[in-house]
Amino acid sequence: MIKLGAKDLRTVAPSEKDLKKIKKNPIYIILDNVLDTYNVGGIFRLADAVSAKKVFLCGETETPPHTRIKKASINTSKWVSWQYSPSAKSAIDHLRLTIDHLKVIAIEQSPKSVPYDKIDYQFPLALIVGHESKGVSKDVLKLSDFIAEIPMWGVNKSLNVIVSLGIVLYEATRKI
Repeated sequence: MIKLGAKDLRTVAPSEKDLKKIKKNPIYIILDNVLDTYNVGGIFRLADAVSAKKVFLCGETETPPHTRIKKASINTSKWVSWQYSPSAKSAIDHLRLTIDHLKVIAIEQSPKSVPYDKIDYQFPLALIVGHESKGVSKDVLKLSDFIAEIPMWGVNKSLNVIVSLGIVLYEATRKI
């Protein structure tokens, strides 16, 4: 088993040449007012792990450079493509105008949600996670093609946004 220490994880930024060799998957991650900077940093790590095309940081979501984002992202915020958008709705509108056949999936608990593992994930794909307490905003849920929900069998009612996004990202990328 490979054991990585903190120094091993804090990778130096890859060169432009190295970055051009990496095939980007047609995945866009939209953060709808995610407030915790450690969550934002962790999402950059997830975006790097699945080679997502872009992360949209929306509304009140903090943007790089930020020390806690940098720390939690283990520097991936330096090379993962990202863009600030005033709202998740404006990010979705922008993506739908520029990308044909985009599927938009919110990860949220809702009366209209379906189990995350019953969705036929198609690309290009935008995945949305929301505010840690309020969730994905209602206007954004209305714009979504699907609302994916992760079942909860214990006492707790929800998972952290990073965990939820990770589960759905890896389910969606099984076909890639």
